[in-house]
Amino acid sequence: MTELHLPWLDLMVLVPLIGALLIARLKDAFIARQRTVYVCGITLLLAIGAWQDFELSGAAHAEDAWHLSTLVFRRELFEMDLLSAPLLPMTALLHFLTALTTQRTKVRRFSFAAMLFSESVLLATLSTVEPWTIIGLLALGTVPPALELMARGRSTRVYLVHMVAFVVLLVVGWSFVELEDDSRVHTLWAVLPLLGAVLIRSGMAPVHCWLTDLFENVTLGTALLTVTPLIGMYTAARLVLPIAPDWVLQYIGVISLATAVYAAGMALVQREARRFFCYLFLSHSALVLVGLEMVSELGLTGALCLWLSVGLSMGGFGLVLRALEARRGRILLTEFQGLYENTPVLAICFFLAGLGSIGFPGTLGFVGAELLVDGAVETYPYIGVAVVMASLLNGIAVVKAYFLIFTGTRHTSTVSLTILNRERIAVLFLVSLIILGGLFPQPSMLLRSRAARELLARRHGEAPAMELPLNEHEHD
Repeated sequence: MTELHLPWLDLMVLVPLIGALLIARLKDAFIARQRTVYVCGITLLLAIGAWQDFELSGAAHAEDAWHLSTLVFRRELFEMDLLSAPLLPMTALLHFLTALTTQRTKVRRFSFAAMLFSESVLLATLSTVEPWTIIGLLALGTVPPALELMARGRSTRVYLVHMVAFVVLLVVGWSFVELEDDSRVHTLWAVLPLLGAVLIRSGMAPVHCWLTDLFENVTLGTALLTVTPLIGMYTAARLVLPIAPDWVLQYIGVISLATAVYAAGMALVQREARRFFCYLFLSHSALVLVGLEMVSELGLTGALCLWLSVGLSMGGFGLVLRALEARRGRILLTEFQGLYENTPVLAICFFLAGLGSIGFPGTLGFVGAELLVDGAVETYPYIGVAVVMASLLNGIAVVKAYFLIFTGTRHTSTVSLTILNRERIAVLFLVSLIILGGLFPQPSMLLRSRAARELLARRHGEAPAMELPLNEHEHD
């Protein structure tokens, strides 16, 4: 296996973990926010460095140099592959921008130490391919939201019931997989628990109520960082896709497609902005899962492209809503708010991020959405219509929310609603990524195509190539 030039992965996981321990001792919330921004910035640089080192190596898999994790765990714990490489900087970027844009009015309500701990666990999960390690980290990642619910005095019943079921099903399912040894065809005792775990963590209907409960009862920043990395999709790609028979994948695809259409319809009728965002995100993530379960290179490539698009676009969309909440409190969609004149930059970013999430031409999500539709029609002709229907409803929901929040009346306020410089930098940077990714889609599309081929090779029991060339003749 190829080695990276520096211990990027070990440091990337260790830096936010140490930062969480140090910042938890601080009593001044404003100092804690400032130092959290620095820690998240360093983590982001390490994630980008790991990604670039990996891409320059041209390998399909790479592990850290120096093997620092072996000093504690007596084995190499972290490695990168084509699937996880771009997910690491995306996750680190979302955490950095969330810390950067946290308003003074939200500083005392938001736990920066918990956010850094969650970031460390998420990055460790995305840097791991060993199943039991993934399961352990997934279980650990469910703890911070539960602690925040308890700290805020909110009911934890809905969240804990779903997360306990998620972890138990993972343990039971993978235990049966190991008992069945290296069999290419696993029994229902192994496959069905894993299927249930993926559906719960991804929030697929009818086991999606924990997501709406989470958005309702924790800070919006915590909710965003819990869902936007789409860790349920990562669970499916690592634990289900390589071993599940075709009929299981088709079953996941049907449930995901029904959820995408259902959630898109629900987003249209929501009366509160948080619930609107939750259902909109749920619809988009369901579409990613639809593509992930297509056993074709075209559909899988579209799903992987859409994965990055949804993470960045919905992350930016959520940060805009978070900035508006910091100024206005919970935003209702029952009447026109007329906020455009007060916050024109936020209005523009809200609209562009929403268009990027639905795959509007010229945005990062366009190519992924097109590949997903083409792959769906190629694999299941009737499913393509439902994918288009879900995207259509999502587009209508985004435009409706934009008009309700930013137009229709003139809003007067004695308090300035002007966007701050750090918020302007964060949202404009994300929007720039969405637009540039749409104008120059080929690099990301080729990288995701390589990852799709590797996933299919693993599913078919083939040894993935250690090096996948990216010369022009290969793609002509």
